[in-house]
Amino acid sequence: MLIRIHPENPQPRLIKQVTECLKDGGVIIYPTDTIYGLGCDIMQHRAIEKVCRIKNIDPQKAQLSFICSDLSRLSDYTKSIDTPLYRMLKNHLPGPYTFILPASKQVPKILQSKKSTIGLRVPDNLICHQFLEVLENPILSTSLPGEMVEEYTDPESIFEKFAHLVDLVVDGGPGGMIPSTIVDCTTDDWAILRQGLGDWQG
Repeated sequence: MLIRIHPENPQPRLIKQVTECLKDGGVIIYPTDTIYGLGCDIMQHRAIEKVCRIKNIDPQKAQLSFICSDLSRLSDYTKSIDTPLYRMLKNHLPGPYTFILPASKQVPKILQSKKSTIGLRVPDNLICHQFLEVLENPILSTSLPGEMVEEYTDPESIFEKFAHLVDLVVDGGPGGMIPSTIVDCTTDDWAILRQGLGDWQG
């Protein structure tokens, strides 16, 4: 099913419909502040397994990330954040960044890589924030299967290609072509692992 949600004035009825799908273990494709993402409720283990089957990845080996509503929620899923790191995160979030941080025990085991790290995002996207507010859990965030191609910016093309694999495709307007910038914050020497949309200054 394709659901069109207004990017600036998301319809509460449609937000509720999508979050109910997530709570029921559904897998969705949804807009972020960068590219369209494939995701589910991080507390729904079968849904996580389904996402990994779609992507053909092992959840224990892949560096999966998820989106949180704000910095305080993000801090629930990582070990203690010191003052310099907190300031840096506050300066860059919400925004087009994925920060790799040490995972706390609140991260579901299925999402904890062997390195015990997790990628965390707070996208600057109103539809995402509405989902997170109603769902009250983070949402898994990973890119669509295959190579990033131009048609992945068009929700209708995405729907035609992936409708048979997911429960819902959310049309929140045209998506971007550039993924988030990934920053490794697991040591005191923060480092860019992938330069994406975000202009990270450290």
